[in-house]
Amino acid sequence: MRDVTNTPALHRRAFLKYTGALGAAAALSSSLAACSSGPESTNDTNDGGGGKNATLTAVIGYGNDGSWDPTQTASAFCMAANNHIYEGLLDTDPISREPYAALATQVPADLTSTSWKFELRAGAKFHDGKPVTADDVVFVFDRILDPKTPTLAKGFFASWLKEVKKIDAQNVELVLKFPFPDGISRLTLAKIMPKHVFSQPGAWDDAIKGKAIGSGPYRQTAHHPKSNTTFEAFADYNGPRKAAFKKMNWLTIVDAAPRVAKISGSSAGAQIADNIPYANIEQLKQGGMTVQGGAGMNNLFLMFNTQHKPFDDVRVRQALHYAIDTGKMVEVALKGHGKPSSSFLNEGNPFYRPAKTVYSYDPEKAKKLLKDAGVSGLKIEILAVNVSWIVDCLPTIKSSWDAIGVETTLSPQETTAVFTKMDQKQDYQVVAAASNPNQFGLDADLIMHYNYGPENLWMQYARWAGNSVAKQLFKEMDAATQEPDADKKKTMIQDYIDIVAEEAVLYPVVHNELMTAWNPKRLSGIRAQPYPGINLLQAKWV
Repeated sequence: MRDVTNTPALHRRAFLKYTGALGAAAALSSSLAACSSGPESTNDTNDGGGGKNATLTAVIGYGNDGSWDPTQTASAFCMAANNHIYEGLLDTDPISREPYAALATQVPADLTSTSWKFELRAGAKFHDGKPVTADDVVFVFDRILDPKTPTLAKGFFASWLKEVKKIDAQNVELVLKFPFPDGISRLTLAKIMPKHVFSQPGAWDDAIKGKAIGSGPYRQTAHHPKSNTTFEAFADYNGPRKAAFKKMNWLTIVDAAPRVAKISGSSAGAQIADNIPYANIEQLKQGGMTVQGGAGMNNLFLMFNTQHKPFDDVRVRQALHYAIDTGKMVEVALKGHGKPSSSFLNEGNPFYRPAKTVYSYDPEKAKKLLKDAGVSGLKIEILAVNVSWIVDCLPTIKSSWDAIGVETTLSPQETTAVFTKMDQKQDYQVVAAASNPNQFGLDADLIMHYNYGPENLWMQYARWAGNSVAKQLFKEMDAATQEPDADKKKTMIQDYIDIVAEEAVLYPVVHNELMTAWNPKRLSGIRAQPYPGINLLQAKWV
C-alpha cells in the first residue's frame, strides 16, 4: 500500500530493488558503502568458546545496503534488523501478527474507537541513553503523515490516521479519520526514533545509509553494507522481549552457494540462514540442520503492459494465465514447495476465498480466448527479474505458451535493470517478478492497496489506472477500507479481489514457501517466516 507518486525514481528503484518482495540484487551503492564503522567481519567472532556468550551469526540472503530509514525501507535485511533495534508503540508477533504492547504499556481496549491513547513504558531509553518521550512519537508520525515527505509508511497510515497528539511527556493520542481496527497491527510499521538525533540536518540521509538508534533490545554496533551488520544486547532495555544473545553478526550473502556453505558442515560459521534454495534442503537436513518453510504471500506474478496491444484485451491476459502448467511449475521448479494461485491472496490469509476466476491449467480454453480476441501469431518477450527461483519457473511459462502457439522469449535481467525500464516508461509486453507484501503484515486491505490504486506504483507500470474498470475497482477498495462492520468488510474485499482476478493485470501465478535453516543443537525458539528475513526476539541458545 504505497503512494509513490512524488517519490523520486531513484528511491522507487531502491524500494523495488532491496525489498524481499522482489528479491535482492547484488549491486552495491558506493554512497552506502562509505557508511561503515568498526572492524569489518564476515566471521563469527565468538566470545567464550561457543558458550552462552558466543556471538550468534546469521546469514541473510538479501543485501543490507538498502535504506535503513524505518519510515521508508522495504529492504528485507533492514526491516528484519530494525525489528530488533527499534520498537513501535505496539509491535506484532512475526508469525501470528497479533499485536502486543512494546513502547506503549497496553493495547487499546476499544479498537473501534476513533481515539487511541497510549502511555509510554516507564524508563524506556534510546540506545544513546536518552529517555523516550511523547515528542519522539509525534516526531515520527508527523514525518509519516507529512504530505510533502514521500515515505513508504505514509501509504500504511494516511488513509485512516488523522493526527498524533502529545498529551504530556509520557502520553500520546492517535486521532483516526474513521474507525479502523486493522490499524492497530500497522503500528509496528511506525518505529519510534529519537527526535534529538533524526531532527538534525542530514540525519535522514544518515538513516538511509545505515544509522540506527532505537529503544529495542539490540543496538547496532557496526554496519558494513558490503558484508555485515553487528549488534549487541542493550543493557538498559526494559521491554517485553529481551535480548537472548550478547552479540549478533548478520552476514549479507546474496548468492545461494556461499550462503548455504556458511551454515553447512561441522565447521559451519553461522547458526541460521534464510532464503534456502529448495535444492539444498535435504543436504542441510542430512547435515543436522532443521529446515522449515513459511507459506505466505510470496509469489511469482505476471504484470501486463495494458497500453501494448493485444494486452489491453482482458481475454488475452486470461488466455496466457490459463495456458500455464502451474502443476508442473510447482513440481519441477518449486520442488513441491508451493501452490497454484487460486486468489490474489494466499490460502493462509484470513481473508482468503477462492476467486470466481481461477486459472486452472486449460490450454484449450487459452486457445479459444486468443481466437475470440482475434489474436494469432503472437510473439512475447517476458522481461523477468533474475531472482533464482523465478528463473527456475520461467521455462515452464515458455513451454506452456509455446504450446498454444505463442512464440515466447525469456529475458531475465537484474531487478534494477527491469524496474529502471519501468521508471523510464520504456515499452514492454509482460513482466515476471516476485512479490511478498507479508513483510508489512497479513492485512488484506494493506496488501491489496500495496498492489492496486489510482496512484499506485504498480498501476503506473501496468498503465491501467485510467481504465474504467480500474476506476470502479479503486472506489470499491476505498469503500471497503472505511467499512466499519468486519464481516461486511471481509466480503467487500473478497468481492473486489474477484475483479482483480478476472482482469489479470497484475496477478500471481503461484505462491511458494520461503525456507529457513538453523542448527537445533545451538538454537531454540526459531520459527520460519513466510516472508524474507529472520526474527530472533524469542530465540535463545540451547
